[in-house]
Amino acid sequence: MTPAKPLLVVIGGFLGAGKTTLLLRAAALLERSGYRTALITNDQGSALVDTRLACAATPQTEEVAGGCFCCRFSDFLEAADRLRAFEPDIILAEPVGSCIDIAATVLLPLAEYHGDRYRLAPFTVLVDPQRARELLAPDADPQLAYLFTNQLAEADLVCFSRADTGVDFPELPSAVAFRLSGTTGEGVAEWLAEVLADGRLSGARPLADVNYGRYAEAEATLGWMNWRATLLLERALSPAQVVGQFLDCLGEALSRDGIAIAHLKLFDQAPTGHIRASLCRNQGEPMVDGMLDASPALEHDLVLNLRACGSPVQLQVALREAARQLPGSPAVIHFECFRPAPPQPQYRIESH
Repeated sequence: MTPAKPLLVVIGGFLGAGKTTLLLRAAALLERSGYRTALITNDQGSALVDTRLACAATPQTEEVAGGCFCCRFSDFLEAADRLRAFEPDIILAEPVGSCIDIAATVLLPLAEYHGDRYRLAPFTVLVDPQRARELLAPDADPQLAYLFTNQLAEADLVCFSRADTGVDFPELPSAVAFRLSGTTGEGVAEWLAEVLADGRLSGARPLADVNYGRYAEAEATLGWMNWRATLLLERALSPAQVVGQFLDCLGEALSRDGIAIAHLKLFDQAPTGHIRASLCRNQGEPMVDGMLDASPALEHDLVLNLRACGSPVQLQVALREAARQLPGSPAVIHFECFRPAPPQPQYRIESH
């Protein structure tokens, strides 16, 4: 029987850590084990690659857009309440990758005010080993390092991602509970067993006295760009061909202008199938998933999400240059480019 109170599993972590890949892998594994699952995605803007990918996997998906869970706490709660109509056992939720203070502004308020409707799993923070090495180095960007180290500090469980890639795992200030791969599934069942176990507190390590001025300044280091367009071609190309060319052109334009990529995601939905590609750094190897063998098509629905250390104007210039090199004229459906507004949480509780 479905429990009256679904379990909320919140998976945090810096941009590009692999949260969405883990969320979808966990949902699939839980469904095979007999659990009913639902998903909540989150972003400062709208038109999200993650939501498109999640909806392709399960219709039980909600999106909280226009701000992080803490600033949109009421929207987050309404999204979770709508999902309760599907009678899920578990709701998996992914906050914005630049957010900190999740324990005090999301988890503890949920426990305090809505514990009669939801159970809470320990707060997992996912860490990309290479990004950890970069952000813990002496020459790391101090603003991004501030966000990253505070994410580690408030985690109930810290987990490395990319366990399938053979990378070296650096030492972290916090103990690492698991090494996972959302791509292959390595370690995911063991992590889920810990998450589902009774007796673990959620939000047990809330941050004390967060300097919200510093937090706002750190988030504003990043430019945020979301773009969606329909691309009509004269000669049919596969989603893999379109995504590969667009990603290469945009990556080159950003690198030439000295704009450091924090996370770049591109989703292509064609009548023959869909594909997602993502980059976590300039000149990096893209991670690609979806229907890699999808046949060529004339119509492509493209969704682009970019978070990078550059101004909105710089990001727009790079996008225009890359779009001009597409093998067709994109008809833009949605566009927004901005720096995140200062966070203003609806609630904040510092202890159980």
